[in-house]
This record gives sequence, C-alpha cells and structure tokens, in this order.
Amino acid sequence: MATAPPLRLKSLLIGLPLGLGALAIGFAAEGLIPAPTPLSAALVTALQEAPPAAKPVRADARQDLQGVAAQRLGKGPGLASLAAPELAVPQAGPAPNLEIRIALLDLPQDLRLGSTGGWWLRSRDGRVLDQGGPGQTVSLVGDALGQPELWLEPASGQAVLVNGQAYAGRLRLVQQGKGLQVINHLPLEDYIASVVGSEMPSGWNLEALKAQAVAARSYALAHMARPPSQHWHLGNTTRWQAYLGLESVNGRTRAATAATAGLILSYQGGIVESLYASNSQISWEAHRNLGASMSQEGANSLANQGQPYPQILGHYYQGASLARLKIGAG
Repeated sequence: MATAPPLRLKSLLIGLPLGLGALAIGFAAEGLIPAPTPLSAALVTALQEAPPAAKPVRADARQDLQGVAAQRLGKGPGLASLAAPELAVPQAGPAPNLEIRIALLDLPQDLRLGSTGGWWLRSRDGRVLDQGGPGQTVSLVGDALGQPELWLEPASGQAVLVNGQAYAGRLRLVQQGKGLQVINHLPLEDYIASVVGSEMPSGWNLEALKAQAVAARSYALAHMARPPSQHWHLGNTTRWQAYLGLESVNGRTRAATAATAGLILSYQGGIVESLYASNSQISWEAHRNLGASMSQEGANSLANQGQPYPQILGHYYQGASLARLKIGAG
C-alpha cells in the first residue's frame, strides 16, 4: 500500500512546471537501448480541472468504514449511499512511453541474476562483458568486477530474473560499498499493471482495479517528479507501492491499466500524491493528517454497488480531477 512520511498537505501536490522540470532531469539518457519518450516532451494536461459544483456527500473514512461494515452485515446500503460526482475523463490518446526506475530493496547478498531468454551484461559505456541464455546465471566476475555500473539486458520479449523472480524491462546494477543496488528500469504502464495486482486481489471488481491503476500511476508520477535518489524513483516495498514484478501481472491487471492508460489525478495544475490503504481504518489512522486517501476495500465495495472508477476516485479524492499524460510540447 502507498504510505508516506509525515508531510503537510501542501507537499502532496506537485506543481506541473516544477514537476515536469524535475522529471526531465530524471529522464536523462543513461541506457543503451532506445530510450523512452523523455518527460520534457510529455505534457500533463488536465482537460477537466473544474471541481464539482456541489460538495460530494461524503463525511470521512470513519463513515466509509461504517458503510462497509453495514454492507457486510446486510444492514444497510453501505457505501452506495455516499455517492460522489463522477470525475470527467479526458479525451483518450496515446500515452507517452515513460520509463520508471524501481529499486529492488531488501535483496540478499547472494544475488542470482539471469533471464527467461538470452541476456547481455554491459558496462556503462556499452561494452558486452558477458552474455548467456535461459537457465544461465550471470557471473559478476572478471571484467565485471570493479565496474561502478552494470546493465543486464534481456533479449526482446524476455524478462530479467532476480533470485528466480521475473521482472519486465532491464536491470541496472550500481556499486554501493561492498554490495550492489539493483534497479529495475521498465515502462511505466508495465509497472502499473504489476502494482495493481500487488496491491489488490486481481479477482476484485474491474472498476476497483481501474481506480487502483489511476491512484498508483498518480502516486508514481509524484515520486518521479521528486525522486528520493539520483538512481531510482520508488522502492518496491509497501513503504512505496508493493511491486512484485511479473508475478502479480495477469489479464485483469493489464486490462485495468490499459483502460486507464496515462490517467492521473490532478488538483489545480498539480500532480496528486494519491495515498491509499487496504481499508478505511488504516486509511484514517495513517493518512488523515495528510489529505485524501483511498480505502481499497471501500473502492471494491463501491464498485460492487455499480459505481465506475471515475466516481470511486471522486469519492476518495474530493476536489481533484482526472488528467492525462500526453505526448507533445503543448
């Protein structure tokens, strides 16, 4: 689940001019394969920025919790009675091919790296230091020793393996003291498809999965604009957003991601750092002083009552609007 340090509400909104500048720096060319669209060429356009004309009928997370409990017990309409205006969805268009960097934290020192197919281990300047095929473990000896930075790139259509776990994209290995920091570089939308399945049961209502996809993408963009490290944007643990690589990706998580491709939450020209938690109680206890926060369980309850994802998001992120990442300089 997405959590955050004790920040004030103002810090949860990233102004677009500042945010885009920070993101452009974060996307400086480092790789040896065709780079994704640099963020300086990506525009966040909020086509529907006006807040709802009427204040949504929703009290707080405590009332959400009571609604879910009532629904479970069959003693009331539950969350359906707390209807919120449906956020307008900006016109569809191709999403920019942005790359995100995820630090794979808490890995053991005895790393086993490989690929589901062919792979190449390269130095920072592009020299091939080693190569192999499926089932062959990457050996970090010989020319690879002492390199400040290494890249493990799989063959087209294949995944990289870290201790047997598969990840889309490629790996960057950065020397840190006596160990390596492993960073997964991959397309943003592939990352979101994994987060959706890591954060929610993929068998839940598809509208809840779509709401999760938008919240996860908005949260990711906020941290891409304000990265904690020069090397990576987010970690892979619940301190950030849970990310299990390809293990948590399936047809439903991909469908929810594709249906919301490029959509984020925006407020007055800023990116909303869209916090969320597994249920309303945790959301209330962890985030009530930080601003809006979505209950994942509540989102699924609303979806089961027939609410589409723009209305679910309007329920939890009051005053926000949907914006779309767009290719072009405006």
